[in-house]
Amino acid sequence: MILFCLPYAGGSETIYYKWKFFLDPSIELVRLALKGRGKRYSENFYKNIDEAVDDIFENIKDRIADEDYAIYGHSMGSLLAYELYYKISRFKLRKPMHIFLSGYKPPSIIKKSENIYALSDNDFIQKLRELGGTPVELLNNQVLLQIFLPIIRSDFEMLESYKYVKRENKIKCDVSILNGKQDSISLKEILAWKNHVCSGLYIYNFDGNHFYLNSNVENITDIINDTLENKTHNKVYIHK
Repeated sequence: MILFCLPYAGGSETIYYKWKFFLDPSIELVRLALKGRGKRYSENFYKNIDEAVDDIFENIKDRIADEDYAIYGHSMGSLLAYELYYKISRFKLRKPMHIFLSGYKPPSIIKKSENIYALSDNDFIQKLRELGGTPVELLNNQVLLQIFLPIIRSDFEMLESYKYVKRENKIKCDVSILNGKQDSISLKEILAWKNHVCSGLYIYNFDGNHFYLNSNVENITDIINDTLENKTHNKVYIHK
């Protein structure tokens, strides 16, 4: 079983590095690298979500043709995972056994457009401070900011320019929704994911804010290990 992992806005594949120490040996961790960061730092940024999904698809299509797999995405990574599912479906390839969507509202809940990506550097940095999640050490380091600010800004532009398109066919594989209890996403919004899923829906809440995953590695990987071994369909579970 392969587990493909997609990062949040401004993040790289390295955010999942520790997971390899906790995942069951039967699960192969594949940390997907996006353009403009990590080992693909020299490549140009994506212009939009569709371009990112196309690139991810090209990087995994050969592997998913013959192997069982699951997908995990956090925040922006969840949106990428959602759109990736439909890209895979469109090409009639093997669908994932499970999708883990973390820290993200259903795309059908349209967010108010703020155009944060277009703010000046000073205002953009201030907004990142307000949103939380970006290390203070990074925000206070001008050298590191010169490296990471363009990445984060590009990801914000992708998210803020995204246009939701309603699909007639719901996601057919089981889906787990993971969220931090102190995140701004409400239970009502989390439950709205059931409108996008026609199989099993599992909901897990963790102590922490939007970046709860940084302090819950063992808890999350335990759930992944159990989930990929045990499949239950057509039910909604809420774990508090």
